Amino acid sequence: MTACKEVSSFFENQPKLFENFKDDTLRQRAVERNVEIMGEAINQMLKHNPDVALTNAKAIVSTRNRVIHGYDSVTPEFLWSLIIKHIPLLQQEVEVLLQNNCTAE
Repeated sequence: MTACKEVSSFFENQPKLFENFKDDTLRQRAVERNVEIMGEAINQMLKHNPDVALTNAKAIVSTRNRVIHGYDSVTPEFLWSLIIKHIPLLQQEVEVLLQNNCTAE
C-alpha cells in the first residue's frame, strides 16, 4: 500500500504528463523500485493465501520479475501504463482488503 501511495506522490505537485515522465530517469527508477516492492509483497501474500482477491496478482509478480531481471525491456511507456492503469487499481483493491481484514478482527 505504501509503495502505491509513494508512486502517486511522485506526481502531486505537477501535472501527470508522459512527456515529463519519459525524460525523468530519477522518477522512472523510483517507480521501478516501488514496482519491485509491490510485486514482492504480493508474492509473499500469495504464498500465504493463493486466493487473495487482487485482480492482477500474478501479473504484478511477473512485472516485478520483469523489472528486476529484464530491466532492458522496461521502457518509460511500460512504466507509464503501470502508473496510469494498474497501480491505481491495485491501491484500491489493497485498501478494500485492509478494510475487510480490520473489520473482520
